[in-house]
Amino acid sequence: MNVALFGTSADPPTTGHLEILRWLSEQFDQVAVWAADNPFKSHQTPLEHRTAMLQLLIHDLACPNVRVHPELSHLRTLITIERAQERWQGAELTLVVGSDAARQLPKWFRAAELLQLVKVLVVPRSGYDFQPHDFERLRELGAEVAIAPISVPAVSSTAYREHRDLGGVTHSIQAYIDREQLYKCHAHKEEQPVH
Repeated sequence: MNVALFGTSADPPTTGHLEILRWLSEQFDQVAVWAADNPFKSHQTPLEHRTAMLQLLIHDLACPNVRVHPELSHLRTLITIERAQERWQGAELTLVVGSDAARQLPKWFRAAELLQLVKVLVVPRSGYDFQPHDFERLRELGAEVAIAPISVPAVSSTAYREHRDLGGVTHSIQAYIDREQLYKCHAHKEEQPVH
């Protein structure tokens, strides 16, 4: 069995995440996704809301081999991998990361040890080129690295939070954001007619 492990800050999850998960569902027996706290980022929304939004995204995706696994979420990816090894004993595990995170991977907690436990699949991300020297740094740490042959929509959680890019999230996630009053200064509001 081959299992893709895809942690994301999901602040909020976007249509880009949806397309990545759709592609992964066709390549792997199981796709495990979770919302995580990234020590290299500041998060505007509590983890439980980001997990709930991921659940909505997975529901919209409707692929039975893609599931949210909140029990995998941990600040240290090494702990996440150890939890995944217990959950899927004997499976081949592939850590899926965006090209931005892949460049930071050598700085992660006990990176060399982590990279012995999983393969790494890098998803290209607009504005974050993954260069040959980035590959080399990971390979020096013992990583087996590949780049996913996928084109992801140029949407981002940051664009949603900072520029009110409403096209970057699904309707169900936008409804959740409105209902829970998340990202207050960017929440979707219907235009009121002028009287």
